[in-house]
Parts: sequence; structure tokens; C-alpha cells
Amino acid sequence: MNNLKHRLSNLAGKTSREMKPAIKKSIMAAVTVAVLSFGAGNAALAAKSELTTVYYVYVNDKFVGTVTDKAQVEQLVEDKLTSVKKEYADLDVELGLDVSFIPEQVFSSAANANTSEVIEVLKDEMTVQAEATALVIADQPVAYVKDAESANEVLRTLMLEYVTEEELAEVENRKNSSSLPLPEVKENETRLLDVRVTQEVSQSDEKVDPKLVLSVEEAVQILKKGTLEEQKYQVRDGDVLGSIANSHNLKLAELLSLNEGLTEDAVLKPGQELNVTVLKPFVEVVVDRQIYSEEEVAYEREVIEDSSMPKGDTKTKQEGQVGMKGVTLSLTEQNGRVIKKEIIKEALLKEPVKEIIVKGTKVVPSRGDGTFVWPTNGGYVSSRQGYRWSRMHKGIDIARPSNYTIKAADNGTVVYAGNKGDGYGNKIMIDHNNGYRTMYAHLASISVSVGQTVSRGSSIGVMGRTGNSTGIHLHFEVYQNGRIIDPMSKLK
Repeated sequence: MNNLKHRLSNLAGKTSREMKPAIKKSIMAAVTVAVLSFGAGNAALAAKSELTTVYYVYVNDKFVGTVTDKAQVEQLVEDKLTSVKKEYADLDVELGLDVSFIPEQVFSSAANANTSEVIEVLKDEMTVQAEATALVIADQPVAYVKDAESANEVLRTLMLEYVTEEELAEVENRKNSSSLPLPEVKENETRLLDVRVTQEVSQSDEKVDPKLVLSVEEAVQILKKGTLEEQKYQVRDGDVLGSIANSHNLKLAELLSLNEGLTEDAVLKPGQELNVTVLKPFVEVVVDRQIYSEEEVAYEREVIEDSSMPKGDTKTKQEGQVGMKGVTLSLTEQNGRVIKKEIIKEALLKEPVKEIIVKGTKVVPSRGDGTFVWPTNGGYVSSRQGYRWSRMHKGIDIARPSNYTIKAADNGTVVYAGNKGDGYGNKIMIDHNNGYRTMYAHLASISVSVGQTVSRGSSIGVMGRTGNSTGIHLHFEVYQNGRIIDPMSKLK
């Protein structure tokens, strides 16, 4: 008997590395038991002495206690594994512990067993781990997804926010094929040369808490923003933009840029939510493009001065025409913003035609000299000034000219041009700035405007029969210092 006790004692004293086969709980693993074998003589001795079997339980090579029924421990582990497999059905999960048993036959099991304590220890020690792929930037994991395929899809999804499926496929095919020179881009064509991210993103296989494993969409947001949740601040009574910015280590300009539509003079309302998170992307997408477009070439404008033309008058001697040029550009965009633009090639397709404008420089005095020219091209006086049909005819009527152009009788300034509805029809009044004024009535059309300076003999309108008129003629009146006078006394 003493010999048996000594052997059992020696067995119990051996290290777990010598005696126990460690078992790792995973989806495919099962708990196994290391069974001690005794010789026939010892077995017989144990039977005679009414020996019972207890199990020394080790978790991750650490002794945690003794149980008489290892099935309870096995059931606890199996139940936990079943639970996590159901909770994380799309992940490859396992329990993060090794459980092993060392059986020993003893004379009294009740004194040595502490099953409830072992169960509690196991509950505390049982952690869940998932097989995952880490997205690594600068040797630091920034996000975890379930596998390498998902990691690749994260980068692909991020790039597809700035390029099309077809463009990305073209770039990938080009990288995998021979590096033959690309043909020149054609009219209105855009070619994607390359798409990449600003930081190298590598992958590593990890075992992590399943709660840390993100979907592809969540991982994309992490790379874009540096965070999944943007911090919000709820405005309180008395808050101002400056104090809110300072309390969140922001500049006022940063706070305004984070909240679209918010301005420096905005009135804040209690309960209003403001975004106070400055996003710091882990990576940005860089796109290189080549573009061909046809652009207009502006024409030059030449002005030729003409001293015989009144100042302020212009005429077009030659119409200008825009030219055309073909431009091949190289563009680099970062997150959709152009950060570099370079002209690769430029070719003139159509020469522009210069516009030539003739500009008058002759100064026309606005003051007349009191000498009037005949206001029409020929014609005769069909009615003189004086009483006619029992009322005063204030001016003279001129009819049947060689053409219907009406001319200013002397230099002056146009003070009226329009139709008052007073029987004169379309009329013009010119102040000659020397005490004289002349009036031209019944015009078919007017070619001057109020404020315009006109020279003696220049065209001001066309003869007509507007207003109270029995035929086409010009009614012409002359005033001196506000008094009407006979036009025939001034006309030469």
C-alpha cells in the first residue's frame, strides 16, 4: 500500500509537460483525456483497497483544481463553444484556452475534489478568439476583417469611390500584362493610368476578439475617416461657436468646415447637434488620369483709332473668331481633389482670327455756333410758321426730301427722344448749349438717346408720319432763350 501511495505521489508531482497531453478547444477540436496506465499488480492492489479516480485539471498549463467527474468540465467547454459558434456563425472562432486532465486513483475523492471552484475558474478563463486578417499600416493594425479576401475587398471598395469598375479592371489588367506603350488618348477621352492609396496597406493573420472583426463597409469607413463614430456635441444655453471649438481643441475654421452650412454669425439653438470630430484618414485614394480635350483659343482684339469718326463711335472692321487647340493633360487627384495638373502635349487645330475695331477720336463739341444746316436731305417747305386752321403753327414742315434721313441742325446735346403723346409723335429735342434749342417731330424712328452729343449734320432719325400728321414730313421748330422763333430766320 505504501508503495502504491509513493507511486501516485510521484505521478502527481510530475510537471504537466511530462504527464498531460494539452487539448485546445476549437471548432474542430475535442477534449481528450490523458489516461494513466497501471501494471496488473498495481491495479489489483487498487481494487482491493477500493481506490477511486480523480482528475487534476490544468488550464493553459496551470493547475486549477481537482474534479471527480471530468464530464462536467467537458460539457461546460462544449456548451461555450456551441454558443460562440452560433453567435459568430460567419467567423472561424475558438476558445482561447487549453484544458487537460491528469487522472489519479486515490483512496478518498471527496476530500480532494473542488469541482465548483474549477467550474468557476474555467468560466473566467474561457475567452473567445476569431481567426481574422488585419489591415496593417506603418506596422500597426488599424482594422480587422474576417479573411484576406475581405481585406482585399476593403481596398477595392475604397478605390471604387473614385473610379469605375471598368477603369479599375483596365488598370489591373494593364499591370498584369506586358508594359507596351499606351496609344495617345483621343478627343474627349479620359484614360485612368493608375489608382493607389497614400499608405502601404499590408495584411497579417491574427487571432482577436470577434467583436473587433469589422464588415468590409465598416473597415472602409475606418480607412477613410480614422474612426467609425463621429463625436457629436449638443448645444447648451450660453454656448458660442468659439467656446465649443476651444473645448474640443479645434480652431473656429475647423469647426465650421466640419458642419456644412454653419457660418461664423450663425445663431445656435439649445439641443442643436454639432460635429466636433476632425477626421484623420488612414489612407486616401490617389488617381492618375490622362485627358484629351479640344479647347477654344481666344482671339486678339486690335483697336484702330480714326480721327474722322466722332469720339465714342466704333465700328467693326473685322469680326474676331476663336481658334481651337487639342490638349493632352496629366491629372493627379487625391480623394477627388486635383493636386497636380500638367500639359503633356498641345497642338493648334485652328488659328484664331483677330478682331479689328475702328474707334473714333474726333471730339464733337456739344455747343453749337448758332449756324443751322438744313435738317433734311433736300425737300421743300410745305407749311410755314404762323396761324393755320385758326391756331399757331409753331414751326415749318419740310416734305419730299431725296431721302428720309433727319439731321441735327447744329452741335448739341439730346435732351429728349421719345413720344409724349402730344400730337408730335416721335420727336427729338436738342439743346445747343448757346441759348438755342431745336425740335424734330413726326419721325418714323429715332437713332439717338438722351444725353448723347451730336454734331451738326449727323443723322438723328428717319422722317415719318407719327402723331397728328397727314403725310410723311418733318415738323421743325427753333427756340431762342425759351422763345419760339421762325426757323427760316436761322436756316441757310
